[in-house]
Amino acid sequence: MRTPLLAANWKMNTSPEEARSLVQKLLEPVSNETGIEVLICPPFTSLAAVSEVVQGSRIALGAQNIHYEDKGAFTGEIAAPMVAGMCQYVILGHSERRTLFGETDQIVNLKIKAAIRHKLNPVLCVGESLEDNESGRTAEVITAQISQSLAGITADDAAGLVIAYEPIWAIGTGRAPSGEQAGQTIETIRNSLISIISPHTADTTRILYGGSANLANISEFASQPQIDGALVGGASLSVADFVGMAWFTSQSKGVIELASICGYC
Repeated sequence: MRTPLLAANWKMNTSPEEARSLVQKLLEPVSNETGIEVLICPPFTSLAAVSEVVQGSRIALGAQNIHYEDKGAFTGEIAAPMVAGMCQYVILGHSERRTLFGETDQIVNLKIKAAIRHKLNPVLCVGESLEDNESGRTAEVITAQISQSLAGITADDAAGLVIAYEPIWAIGTGRAPSGEQAGQTIETIRNSLISIISPHTADTTRILYGGSANLANISEFASQPQIDGALVGGASLSVADFVGMAWFTSQSKGVIELASICGYC
C-alpha cells in the first residue's frame, strides 16, 4: 500500500521566524499520526529554522529546488549537498521553474540525478498547458516530460521517487480538473512508468495531484484510487486548511483517524 503524502510548497513565502511559527502550529495535529506522511517545503532561508522544529517528528522536510552541480561558480544557486543534511525531499521541475526560469526536461533530469546522488527523494512535477489540454495532448505531453526527465533512471534510483501532476492551467488560478479527470491522467502517468522504468516502480511510486488543491476539493482528489495525495501551494500557508486537508486525505484513503485534528479546523 502506498502511504498517502500531503506536501506543502510554501514557494517564496515566510521569513525564518514566520516559518518556525507556522510549522510549530502544524506539529501537534499531524506529527503523531501513522498512516499519512506530511512534507513541508519552505524557502531555502527557512530550512534550518523548520528543521529544528520538525526534528524527531513525523513531518518530513523538503527543498524547493537544487542545482545539478555539486558546487561551482553559480551565484545564487543551491547545491544538493547544501540541503541534504536537513532535507529528505526536493521539488524538481515545477512549472514555475520551467516557465519563469527556462528549465527543460533535460535540466530536470540532471537535477533528479543530483538529488538521487545525495540521497534526496525527488518530487518530479509534470503538467500540461491550457492549450495542450484543450487540444487533447495532455497524455502525450505528460508522457514526454516523464520520459525525458527520468532518462537513465533505474528502478533502484527511483525507489524514493514521487511524481506530482500539476496542470499548468490550474496552478494559482482557482481552476482545477475534476477528481476523475486528474485520476485518469495520473493513471496515464503510472502506466508510462511501466515502460520507462519498471512495473514495480509504477506500482510503488506515489503520484500526487497539485494545482489549486485546497480544503474544498481535496476529498475529490484523494478519493481517486490512483491519486496518493496532493502537492499544495497557497492553501498550505493556512494551518486550519492544511490540517483539514490532511484529515480529508487520510479519511478518503481509509488509513487512519486523525483524532486531534478537529480542534484546528
